[in-house]
Amino acid sequence: MQQYNRLKIFTWHIHGSYLFYLSQGDYDIYIPVNEAKSEGYVGRGTTFPFGNNVHEIPAAEVRNMDFDVILFQTDENYLRDQFDVLSESQRTLPKIYLEHDPPWDHPTNAQHPVKDPTVTLVHVTHFNQLMWHSPGVQTLVIEHGVTASNHPYKGTLERGIVVINNLPTRGRLLGFDIFEQLSKVLPLDLVGMGAEQYGIGEVLHPQLPAFISNYRFFFNPIRYTSLGLAVCEAMMQGMPIVGLATTEMSVTIKNGYSGFVRTDMGMLRKDMELLLERPELAQQLGNNARKTAEERFSIERFTLQWHNLFKEVAAKKAMYKLTN
Repeated sequence: MQQYNRLKIFTWHIHGSYLFYLSQGDYDIYIPVNEAKSEGYVGRGTTFPFGNNVHEIPAAEVRNMDFDVILFQTDENYLRDQFDVLSESQRTLPKIYLEHDPPWDHPTNAQHPVKDPTVTLVHVTHFNQLMWHSPGVQTLVIEHGVTASNHPYKGTLERGIVVINNLPTRGRLLGFDIFEQLSKVLPLDLVGMGAEQYGIGEVLHPQLPAFISNYRFFFNPIRYTSLGLAVCEAMMQGMPIVGLATTEMSVTIKNGYSGFVRTDMGMLRKDMELLLERPELAQQLGNNARKTAEERFSIERFTLQWHNLFKEVAAKKAMYKLTN
């Protein structure tokens, strides 16, 4: 019987929670680590309970390893890091660029840095794919996947919760002004790194579901970004979601069904007040949010899509060996 060879994927540790969910698939992931623990080179870290299929490699030894696919996640990975850590032959391996964000320079005209037609460009939302300009490059969408929660929504605390790292320094883009404005008239708490002055501060990812489960609703004030994993996770817990009707949020949350999304802040305030006054409505909307998450953000669908894509692009490596 022929032994099954697991695919070997090399990438950088960029978004810890995304890497954790990606690692739920049937393949091995290799990440570099250096003494400085600089961005992308922090290794496994201690925050996420990674399994045995996530392997640390000293950055200096990466070029001596055998991989099937190279997965880029930032411009720095693609434009600089690959030349620092990968060998010349490794740089000929099949490549995927995972784009986590919408374009920042211009919402419709910004050209993606990947211009090589041999690189597969993966977006995490259909909104991102729609907005990025990437002529001649194969693009596809793999929507988020998150695991089922062991801490279902209770909603007994008459407050809303916001989960964003470093919100005070990230400004209008992530809606800091909106949070400040609404938190003066509504009971809202902020969780995240760098938020101690304005809220509770950091709660580590493994402890976050239990911590937020008592809050009445989840509020996402972000104006312009990808669909946050924190939103998907809250939905999977069964929390009603309140946010702005922008980017992918506008087609993720259905008003009066799984939460409320508006561009009118006055209406949004009334929506939150309604959820605070009516816990039974919040519970109903939360149940519908969980149903939506189970249908759209299942970890099984997510890891299967990634596994199939890895197999597809890895086949190019085999073809290259046959023809050379």
